[in-house]
Amino acid sequence: MLACALLLTAGCGGGDGGADDGAGVPETATGTVEQLAGKAGCEKPNLQIDAEELRQGRCGRGDGRYVLATFATHKGQQDWLSEAEGYGGTYLVGPKWVAVGSPKVVESLRGKLGGDIETGASHGPAHGDGSGGASGDSPEESHGDAHQEGHEGSHG
Repeated sequence: MLACALLLTAGCGGGDGGADDGAGVPETATGTVEQLAGKAGCEKPNLQIDAEELRQGRCGRGDGRYVLATFATHKGQQDWLSEAEGYGGTYLVGPKWVAVGSPKVVESLRGKLGGDIETGASHGPAHGDGSGGASGDSPEESHGDAHQEGHEGSHG
């Protein structure tokens, strides 16, 4: 369930996450959602979930949108990642935190926060057949918009 909430916010997107050679990657950051967001250049994340086991905040706009989540325990993070894999997407993973965004955004965040890039399984037929969405959007764009709208409605 927590994976779904985070993915709904960031939108889904496949991709290989780009090169992962570690060159120029800083030591992996630690901290709260607010501290991690600050290190990433987001002055005030839009805090969406503030629970004991999970805190989640959204940063950026449009194609630069991403979500940061922190977990109370390593097990909670691993459970979330296991569940999220089936949804696809690109994740930047640090100690008890995850950032979710497009492959390009995640690669940029890695240059600021360190961490390891992971990708979930590609979307299946239920997530679009590649024929595009409304207004000529790519399947990822229209799918992400639907996720965003559904998420905002469930937490408003």
